[in-house]
Amino acid sequence: MSFDEEEEFDEEFDEEELDEDLEEPHEEDIEDELEEPPTVASPEEPESKTPATKVISEGKKISVYFMSTIGPGEKKQKLLINTGYNVGDIKETVANLFGLDPADFHLSSGGITMDESSALKDYYVSDGDDILLIPASTAG
Repeated sequence: MSFDEEEEFDEEFDEEELDEDLEEPHEEDIEDELEEPPTVASPEEPESKTPATKVISEGKKISVYFMSTIGPGEKKQKLLINTGYNVGDIKETVANLFGLDPADFHLSSGGITMDESSALKDYYVSDGDDILLIPASTAG
């Protein structure tokens, strides 16, 4: 770049004018930037991958001991549960805890076999009670 080209460059761009543009913001430009673009609602709502939450009826949290004689040896596990939970849901959790298939056993408290569609509170289970895992009958 020769000296003549530099001089020509300086004439095209005046630094003072550029500095003035930076010092004085144009209010119109700022307002335009703050306006949010209109949102377009999609015709379909995306499906949630989060499972729907189950409605749990009122209950209180209690500690219960689950005893299993299924398989070798007796096993006992303590679990904190809400008495408003469905027996079927509790059974699935207990099955995972003991490494069993939920179809292989029933839950029993006080000599009564629990119905999977009932809430635990229907069986008047108290804090510290034992719930037994009874093998499912395969007679036929």
